Amino acid sequence: MRKGQPRRDRVPSWLFFVGKQTDGFMGTKRAPLLTAEEKERIVKAIEAAERQTSGEIRLRVERLCAEDVLDRAAWWFKKLKMHKTFLRNGVLIYVAVDDRKSAIIGDVGIHGKLGDGYWARTLAAMTARFKEGALADGIVEAIHEVGERLKEAFPYDAVYDQNELSDEISMEDEK
Repeated sequence: MRKGQPRRDRVPSWLFFVGKQTDGFMGTKRAPLLTAEEKERIVKAIEAAERQTSGEIRLRVERLCAEDVLDRAAWWFKKLKMHKTFLRNGVLIYVAVDDRKSAIIGDVGIHGKLGDGYWARTLAAMTARFKEGALADGIVEAIHEVGERLKEAFPYDAVYDQNELSDEISMEDEK
């Protein structure tokens, strides 16, 4: 043992794990990122918003974001093929729950009509709800707000509109 290091036999074992709980640690399981009811409510909000617009809304939820949140959100935007919508009117809501990071990214078609200020205000409203402990409520309210703006900029067209992207939540694997 090197000088200045605590002896492991004199230090309680729990001390080495303070603030760093992991999946499966001593048989424990983390709480899900979203409950089944919250997931269902969010998917219904996405479906309702998209019934009024040709725009597409996706949600990506994961625990951690080790990089810049906008870089990570942009990576998921591309991975989910959101840049391939015909009118370039996809919107991604990205949330890293444990790291308390979030972003909202709109493709060039919708961003050109709304601008940076709109996304910043919508993100601020959503994160305010997160701070109140209302993760799902914040997401649903953001989806509703984004859906209203998409409806104004890209109204639903029964002849040409199709659901180009899945309405399901893109979630970090939960085992």
